[in-house]
Amino acid sequence: MFRRLYKVVFCFLCVFGILGAILVESEASELAPSVRLKDLAVVEGARSNQLTGIGLVVGLPGTGDRSGMATRMIRNMAEQYGLSLGTREIRSRNVAAVTVTCNLPPFTREGQTVDVLVSTLGDAKSLDGGVLLQTPLKAANGNVYAVAQGPVTTGGFAVGGAATQVSRNITTTGRIPGGAIVERDVPMEYASDSKLSLLLRQPDFTTAQRLALSINNKFGQIAVPLDAARVEVAFPPAYAQYPASFVASLEQLEVRPDSVARVVVNERTGTVVMGGNVKISAVAVSHGNLTVAVAEAPQVVQPEPFAGGRTAVVPRTEVAIEEQQGRVISMPTTATVTELVDALNSIGATPRDVITILQAINEAGALHGELVVM
Repeated sequence: MFRRLYKVVFCFLCVFGILGAILVESEASELAPSVRLKDLAVVEGARSNQLTGIGLVVGLPGTGDRSGMATRMIRNMAEQYGLSLGTREIRSRNVAAVTVTCNLPPFTREGQTVDVLVSTLGDAKSLDGGVLLQTPLKAANGNVYAVAQGPVTTGGFAVGGAATQVSRNITTTGRIPGGAIVERDVPMEYASDSKLSLLLRQPDFTTAQRLALSINNKFGQIAVPLDAARVEVAFPPAYAQYPASFVASLEQLEVRPDSVARVVVNERTGTVVMGGNVKISAVAVSHGNLTVAVAEAPQVVQPEPFAGGRTAVVPRTEVAIEEQQGRVISMPTTATVTELVDALNSIGATPRDVITILQAINEAGALHGELVVM
Protein backbone atom coordinates (compact mmCIF):
# COMPACT_ATOMS: atom_id res chain seq x y z
CA MET A 1 0.00 0.00 0.00
CA PHE A 2 2.73 2.45 1.04
CA ARG A 3 4.88 1.38 -1.90
CA ARG A 4 2.03 2.14 -4.32
CA LEU A 5 1.41 5.53 -2.68
CA TYR A 6 5.12 6.29 -2.90
CA LYS A 7 5.11 5.55 -6.64
CA VAL A 8 2.12 7.84 -7.19
CA VAL A 9 3.76 10.70 -5.27
CA PHE A 10 7.01 10.17 -7.16
CA CYS A 11 5.20 10.34 -10.51
CA PHE A 12 3.47 13.58 -9.50
CA LEU A 13 6.81 15.11 -8.46
CA CYS A 14 8.42 14.11 -11.75
CA VAL A 15 5.55 15.63 -13.73
CA PHE A 16 5.65 18.89 -11.77
CA GLY A 17 9.44 18.99 -12.07
CA ILE A 18 9.27 18.62 -15.84
CA LEU A 19 6.55 21.27 -16.09
CA GLY A 20 8.58 23.62 -13.92
CA ALA A 21 11.66 23.13 -16.06
CA ILE A 22 9.61 23.78 -19.20
CA LEU A 23 8.15 26.96 -17.70
CA VAL A 24 11.58 28.22 -16.62
CA GLU A 25 13.03 27.45 -20.05
CA SER A 26 10.12 29.12 -21.84
CA GLU A 27 10.45 32.21 -19.63
CA ALA A 28 14.18 32.41 -20.35
CA SER A 29 13.49 31.96 -24.05
CA GLU A 30 11.08 34.89 -23.99
CA LEU A 31 13.76 37.09 -22.44
CA ALA A 32 16.53 35.96 -24.82
CA PRO A 33 15.59 34.00 -27.97
CA SER A 34 18.04 31.74 -29.75
CA VAL A 35 20.43 33.60 -32.04
CA ARG A 36 22.81 32.38 -34.71
CA LEU A 37 26.43 32.13 -33.62
CA LYS A 38 27.50 34.41 -36.49
CA ASP A 39 25.36 37.19 -34.98
CA LEU A 40 26.96 36.80 -31.54
CA ALA A 41 30.64 36.34 -32.29
CA VAL A 42 33.31 37.00 -34.89
CA VAL A 43 36.35 34.97 -35.82
CA GLU A 44 39.57 36.41 -34.43
CA GLY A 45 41.83 37.56 -37.25
CA ALA A 46 39.03 38.19 -39.75
CA ARG A 47 38.79 41.96 -39.34
CA SER A 48 38.28 45.05 -41.47
CA ASN A 49 40.86 47.81 -41.96
CA GLN A 50 40.39 51.56 -42.17
CA LEU A 51 41.74 53.46 -45.19
CA THR A 52 41.99 57.20 -45.69
CA GLY A 53 43.25 59.70 -48.25
CA ILE A 54 43.09 63.36 -49.32
CA GLY A 55 41.83 64.33 -52.76
CA LEU A 56 40.06 66.88 -54.92
CA VAL A 57 36.42 67.11 -55.97
CA VAL A 58 35.96 69.06 -59.20
CA GLY A 59 32.98 70.22 -61.26
CA LEU A 60 31.18 72.03 -58.43
CA PRO A 61 28.73 74.84 -59.40
CA GLY A 62 30.57 77.58 -57.51
CA THR A 63 30.27 75.89 -54.10
CA GLY A 64 33.94 74.94 -53.69
CA ASP A 65 36.71 76.19 -51.39
CA ARG A 66 37.74 79.80 -51.00
CA SER A 67 40.86 78.92 -48.99
CA GLY A 68 44.30 78.33 -50.44
CA MET A 69 44.26 74.62 -49.62
CA ALA A 70 42.49 73.56 -52.79
CA THR A 71 44.61 75.98 -54.83
CA ARG A 72 47.85 74.41 -53.64
CA MET A 73 46.51 70.92 -54.27
CA ILE A 74 45.55 71.89 -57.84
CA ARG A 75 49.03 73.31 -58.41
CA ASN A 76 50.70 70.15 -57.05
CA MET A 77 48.52 67.95 -59.26
CA ALA A 78 49.25 70.09 -62.32
CA GLU A 79 52.99 69.72 -61.70
CA GLN A 80 52.63 65.94 -61.86
CA TYR A 81 51.34 66.38 -65.42
CA GLY A 82 54.12 68.78 -66.42
CA LEU A 83 52.16 72.01 -65.96
CA SER A 84 53.60 74.91 -63.98
CA LEU A 85 50.88 77.21 -62.67
CA GLY A 86 51.07 80.24 -60.44
CA THR A 87 48.79 80.85 -57.49
CA ARG A 88 47.03 83.76 -59.21
CA GLU A 89 46.34 81.63 -62.27
CA ILE A 90 44.19 79.28 -60.22
CA ARG A 91 41.06 81.10 -59.14
CA SER A 92 38.11 78.77 -59.06
CA ARG A 93 35.21 78.05 -56.75
CA ASN A 94 34.49 74.79 -58.57
CA VAL A 95 37.06 72.69 -56.65
CA ALA A 96 37.01 71.41 -53.07
CA ALA A 97 39.65 69.67 -50.96
CA VAL A 98 38.19 66.54 -49.34
CA THR A 99 39.06 63.57 -47.17
CA VAL A 100 38.21 60.13 -48.51
CA THR A 101 37.66 57.26 -46.07
CA CYS A 102 36.46 53.68 -46.27
CA ASN A 103 36.52 50.36 -44.43
CA LEU A 104 38.25 47.50 -46.25
CA PRO A 105 36.23 44.37 -45.35
CA PRO A 106 38.08 41.14 -44.53
CA PHE A 107 38.95 38.75 -47.36
CA THR A 108 38.52 41.49 -50.00
CA ARG A 109 40.64 40.68 -53.06
CA GLU A 110 42.33 42.75 -55.73
CA GLY A 111 39.91 44.20 -58.26
CA GLN A 112 36.89 44.24 -55.96
CA THR A 113 35.22 47.54 -55.11
CA VAL A 114 34.14 49.13 -51.83
CA ASP A 115 32.09 52.22 -50.96
CA VAL A 116 33.87 55.41 -49.88
CA LEU A 117 32.83 58.45 -47.83
CA VAL A 118 33.87 61.92 -49.03
CA SER A 119 33.91 64.94 -46.66
CA THR A 120 35.05 68.53 -47.16
CA LEU A 121 38.31 69.77 -45.62
CA GLY A 122 37.89 73.49 -46.25
CA ASP A 123 34.97 75.89 -46.41
CA ALA A 124 33.17 74.37 -49.41
CA LYS A 125 29.41 74.80 -49.16
CA SER A 126 28.35 71.69 -51.06
CA LEU A 127 29.75 68.65 -52.89
CA ASP A 128 26.57 68.13 -54.88
CA GLY A 129 27.36 67.51 -58.55
CA GLY A 130 31.12 67.06 -57.98
CA VAL A 131 33.46 64.32 -59.19
CA LEU A 132 36.30 62.94 -57.09
CA LEU A 133 39.63 62.69 -58.90
CA GLN A 134 41.78 59.59 -58.44
CA THR A 135 42.80 59.43 -54.79
CA PRO A 136 45.08 56.76 -53.23
CA LEU A 137 43.80 55.35 -49.94
CA LYS A 138 46.36 54.35 -47.33
CA ALA A 139 46.27 52.27 -44.15
CA ALA A 140 47.96 53.09 -40.84
CA ASN A 141 51.20 51.47 -42.08
CA GLY A 142 51.44 53.94 -44.97
CA ASN A 143 50.78 51.42 -47.75
CA VAL A 144 48.21 52.08 -50.49
CA TYR A 145 45.49 49.42 -50.54
CA ALA A 146 42.83 51.06 -52.73
CA VAL A 147 42.26 53.91 -55.19
CA ALA A 148 39.02 55.95 -55.21
CA GLN A 149 37.41 57.97 -58.01
CA GLY A 150 33.93 58.82 -59.27
CA PRO A 151 30.87 61.09 -58.93
CA VAL A 152 29.85 62.09 -55.40
CA THR A 153 26.28 61.47 -54.21
CA THR A 154 25.19 63.73 -51.36
CA GLY A 155 21.51 62.84 -50.89
CA GLY A 156 20.54 66.48 -50.27
CA PHE A 157 20.60 69.96 -51.72
CA ALA A 158 21.50 73.53 -50.78
CA VAL A 159 20.15 76.47 -52.78
CA GLY A 160 19.81 80.15 -52.01
CA GLY A 161 20.59 83.72 -52.94
CA ALA A 162 21.99 86.85 -51.35
CA ALA A 163 19.38 87.05 -48.59
CA THR A 164 18.39 83.48 -47.76
CA GLN A 165 19.41 79.86 -48.26
CA VAL A 166 17.48 76.58 -48.08
CA SER A 167 19.23 73.25 -47.48
CA ARG A 168 18.10 69.67 -47.00
CA ASN A 169 20.32 67.08 -45.29
CA ILE A 170 24.10 67.43 -45.28
CA THR A 171 25.68 68.40 -48.59
CA THR A 172 29.29 68.69 -47.40
CA THR A 173 29.51 64.91 -47.04
CA GLY A 174 28.77 62.38 -49.75
CA ARG A 175 29.32 58.79 -50.80
CA ILE A 176 30.61 57.03 -53.89
CA PRO A 177 29.06 53.54 -54.08
CA GLY A 178 31.73 51.13 -55.26
CA GLY A 179 34.05 54.10 -55.78
CA ALA A 180 37.27 52.46 -54.56
CA ILE A 181 39.08 49.64 -56.35
CA VAL A 182 41.15 47.36 -54.11
CA GLU A 183 44.78 47.27 -55.28
CA ARG A 184 46.32 45.08 -52.57
CA ASP A 185 45.10 42.19 -50.43
CA VAL A 186 45.30 42.22 -46.66
CA PRO A 187 46.39 38.77 -45.38
CA MET A 188 43.98 37.21 -42.88
CA GLU A 189 45.17 34.49 -40.50
CA TYR A 190 42.23 33.16 -38.54
CA ALA A 191 43.26 29.51 -38.16
CA SER A 192 46.62 28.56 -36.66
CA ASP A 193 47.77 25.28 -35.09
CA SER A 194 44.42 23.70 -36.07
CA LYS A 195 42.58 26.13 -33.77
CA LEU A 196 40.55 29.31 -34.04
CA SER A 197 39.14 31.77 -31.54
CA LEU A 198 35.63 33.21 -31.45
CA LEU A 199 35.25 36.72 -29.99
CA LEU A 200 31.86 37.69 -28.53
CA ARG A 201 30.48 41.03 -29.65
CA GLN A 202 29.08 41.54 -26.12
CA PRO A 203 31.44 39.81 -23.63
CA ASP A 204 29.59 37.70 -21.09
CA PHE A 205 30.73 34.59 -19.18
CA THR A 206 27.35 32.87 -19.37
CA THR A 207 27.03 33.44 -23.12
CA ALA A 208 30.58 32.16 -23.67
CA GLN A 209 29.77 29.00 -21.71
CA ARG A 210 26.56 28.43 -23.68
CA LEU A 211 28.38 29.01 -26.96
CA ALA A 212 31.03 26.41 -26.10
CA LEU A 213 28.33 23.97 -24.96
CA SER A 214 26.45 24.36 -28.25
CA ILE A 215 29.62 23.67 -30.25
CA ASN A 216 30.51 20.64 -28.13
CA ASN A 217 27.03 19.16 -28.53
CA LYS A 218 27.45 19.38 -32.30
CA PHE A 219 31.10 18.44 -32.88
CA GLY A 220 32.30 16.88 -29.61
CA GLN A 221 34.55 18.30 -26.90
CA ILE A 222 36.45 20.82 -29.04
CA ALA A 223 35.43 24.22 -27.57
CA VAL A 224 36.70 25.80 -24.35
CA PRO A 225 35.65 29.27 -23.03
CA LEU A 226 38.84 31.12 -22.03
CA ASP A 227 37.19 34.27 -20.68
CA ALA A 228 34.04 36.37 -21.07
CA ALA A 229 34.92 37.35 -24.65
CA ARG A 230 36.91 34.45 -26.11
CA VAL A 231 36.05 30.83 -26.93
CA GLU A 232 38.83 28.64 -28.34
CA VAL A 233 37.76 25.96 -30.81
CA ALA A 234 39.87 23.10 -32.17
CA PHE A 235 39.26 21.78 -35.68
CA PRO A 236 37.61 18.34 -35.83
CA PRO A 237 39.59 15.75 -37.82
CA ALA A 238 36.97 15.81 -40.60
CA TYR A 239 37.50 19.58 -41.11
CA ALA A 240 41.27 19.73 -40.62
CA GLN A 241 41.83 20.58 -44.31
CA TYR A 242 38.69 22.68 -44.74
CA PRO A 243 38.71 25.54 -42.18
CA ALA A 244 36.26 27.68 -44.17
CA SER A 245 33.67 24.89 -44.25
CA PHE A 246 34.06 24.40 -40.50
CA VAL A 247 33.54 28.11 -39.81
CA ALA A 248 30.42 28.08 -42.02
CA SER A 249 29.04 25.16 -39.97
CA LEU A 250 29.76 26.99 -36.73
CA GLU A 251 27.97 30.14 -37.87
CA GLN A 252 24.64 28.32 -38.21
CA LEU A 253 24.55 27.03 -34.62
CA GLU A 254 21.80 28.45 -32.39
CA VAL A 255 22.83 29.96 -29.03
CA ARG A 256 20.66 31.67 -26.41
CA PRO A 257 22.67 34.71 -25.22
CA ASP A 258 22.61 36.13 -21.73
CA SER A 259 23.07 39.76 -20.72
CA VAL A 260 23.47 41.96 -17.67
CA ALA A 261 20.28 43.43 -16.24
CA ARG A 262 20.45 46.99 -17.48
CA VAL A 263 18.25 50.10 -17.67
CA VAL A 264 19.32 52.83 -20.12
CA VAL A 265 17.81 56.31 -19.82
CA ASN A 266 18.30 59.38 -21.99
CA GLU A 267 17.42 62.52 -20.06
CA ARG A 268 17.62 64.74 -23.15
CA THR A 269 14.89 62.90 -25.04
CA GLY A 270 13.04 61.26 -22.15
CA THR A 271 13.73 57.74 -23.47
CA VAL A 272 13.79 54.69 -21.17
CA VAL A 273 15.00 51.29 -22.42
CA MET A 274 15.07 48.37 -20.00
CA GLY A 275 15.97 44.70 -20.10
CA GLY A 276 13.40 42.07 -19.28
CA ASN A 277 15.47 40.55 -16.45
CA VAL A 278 15.73 43.71 -14.31
CA LYS A 279 14.23 43.21 -10.84
CA ILE A 280 13.15 45.64 -8.13
CA SER A 281 13.10 45.01 -4.40
CA ALA A 282 10.15 45.97 -2.22
CA VAL A 283 9.87 49.74 -2.52
CA ALA A 284 7.32 52.53 -2.07
CA VAL A 285 7.29 55.40 -4.57
CA SER A 286 5.63 58.78 -3.96
CA HIS A 287 4.78 60.92 -6.97
CA GLY A 288 3.42 64.47 -7.03
CA ASN A 289 3.67 67.58 -9.18
CA LEU A 290 4.17 71.19 -8.15
CA THR A 291 3.37 73.84 -10.79
CA VAL A 292 4.46 77.46 -10.36
CA ALA A 293 3.19 80.04 -12.92
CA VAL A 294 4.56 83.59 -12.98
CA ALA A 295 2.87 86.22 -15.21
CA GLU A 296 3.88 89.85 -15.72
CA ALA A 297 0.99 92.37 -16.21
CA PRO A 298 2.44 95.90 -16.05
CA GLN A 299 -0.03 98.79 -15.71
CA VAL A 300 0.35 102.29 -17.15
CA VAL A 301 -0.50 105.10 -14.67
CA GLN A 302 -1.26 108.61 -15.98
CA PRO A 303 -1.53 111.80 -13.86
CA GLU A 304 -4.61 114.00 -13.74
CA PRO A 305 -4.88 116.78 -16.33
CA PHE A 306 -2.75 119.86 -15.52
CA ALA A 307 -1.34 118.06 -12.46
CA GLY A 308 2.21 118.35 -13.73
CA GLY A 309 3.02 114.66 -13.23
CA ARG A 310 4.50 112.08 -15.58
CA THR A 311 3.12 108.94 -17.12
CA ALA A 312 4.69 105.89 -15.43
CA VAL A 313 4.59 102.11 -15.78
CA VAL A 314 3.85 100.24 -12.57
CA PRO A 315 5.09 96.60 -12.60
CA ARG A 316 2.57 93.99 -11.49
CA THR A 317 3.46 90.33 -11.05
CA GLU A 318 0.96 87.52 -10.56
CA VAL A 319 2.18 84.24 -9.06
CA ALA A 320 -0.02 81.11 -9.02
CA ILE A 321 1.05 77.88 -7.31
CA GLU A 322 -0.78 74.62 -7.90
CA GLU A 323 0.23 71.33 -6.31
CA GLN A 324 -1.40 68.18 -7.57
CA GLN A 325 -2.32 65.48 -5.13
CA GLY A 326 0.51 62.95 -4.84
CA ARG A 327 0.13 59.19 -4.74
CA VAL A 328 2.21 56.47 -3.15
CA ILE A 329 2.87 53.25 -5.09
CA SER A 330 3.97 50.12 -3.26
CA MET A 331 5.80 47.49 -5.33
CA PRO A 332 6.40 43.91 -4.10
CA THR A 333 9.81 42.24 -4.05
CA THR A 334 9.17 40.32 -7.26
CA ALA A 335 8.29 43.44 -9.24
CA THR A 336 9.98 44.15 -12.54
CA VAL A 337 10.76 47.50 -14.13
CA THR A 338 7.95 46.90 -16.62
CA GLU A 339 5.41 46.58 -13.80
CA LEU A 340 6.78 49.73 -12.15
CA VAL A 341 6.55 51.74 -15.37
CA ASP A 342 3.00 50.50 -15.95
CA ALA A 343 2.05 51.62 -12.45
CA LEU A 344 3.65 55.03 -12.96
CA ASN A 345 1.92 55.49 -16.31
CA SER A 346 -1.42 54.73 -14.63
CA ILE A 347 -1.02 57.80 -12.37
CA GLY A 348 0.03 60.05 -15.24
CA ALA A 349 3.80 60.12 -14.77
CA THR A 350 5.68 61.48 -17.78
CA PRO A 351 8.78 59.74 -19.22
CA ARG A 352 11.00 62.30 -17.49
CA ASP A 353 9.24 61.52 -14.19
CA VAL A 354 9.92 57.82 -14.78
CA ILE A 355 13.62 58.57 -15.33
CA THR A 356 13.82 60.55 -12.08
CA ILE A 357 12.00 57.82 -10.14
CA LEU A 358 14.26 55.09 -11.56
CA GLN A 359 17.33 57.08 -10.52
CA ALA A 360 15.92 57.47 -7.01
CA ILE A 361 15.15 53.74 -6.78
CA ASN A 362 18.71 52.98 -7.88
CA GLU A 363 20.12 55.30 -5.20
CA ALA A 364 17.95 53.52 -2.64
CA GLY A 365 19.55 50.20 -3.62
CA ALA A 366 16.26 48.66 -4.76
CA LEU A 367 17.07 48.50 -8.49
CA HIS A 368 18.92 45.25 -9.18
CA GLY A 369 20.62 46.06 -12.44
CA GLU A 370 22.92 48.57 -14.06
CA LEU A 371 21.50 52.04 -14.58
CA VAL A 372 23.10 53.78 -17.58
CA VAL A 373 22.39 57.49 -18.05
CA MET A 374 23.17 58.77 -21.55
